[in-house]
Amino acid sequence: MNKNKKAEKKDRRHAKIRTKLSGTAARPRLSIFKSNKFMYAQLIDDEAGKTLASASSVSSKKGTKSDQAKEVGAHIATKAKAAKISAVVFDRGGFAYKGRVKHVADAAREGGLKF
Repeated sequence: MNKNKKAEKKDRRHAKIRTKLSGTAARPRLSIFKSNKFMYAQLIDDEAGKTLASASSVSSKKGTKSDQAKEVGAHIATKAKAAKISAVVFDRGGFAYKGRVKHVADAAREGGLKF
């Protein structure tokens, strides 16, 4: 598969990040993915290989992409509280910690997640 250089660099950064962090049942990994249109967030237990909760901006078409990212962060925080999860490991997915990724993280923190 021929990927462009930007995608290859992001994949390399994400692989490097993933060697250093892993999620458990007590402290799952909050994984972020952003496409050109949407934001996705998942709580993942890497030991069991299961996704505990997920949220995306696919269903919400209102507001800017930044507003939608904040909504995803708040939504994943409420799902985590429902699953009795208070602390997570943040996985930015190879993306820079700014813009929409930062908005998801800040909204998740405001929702009660600790990382």
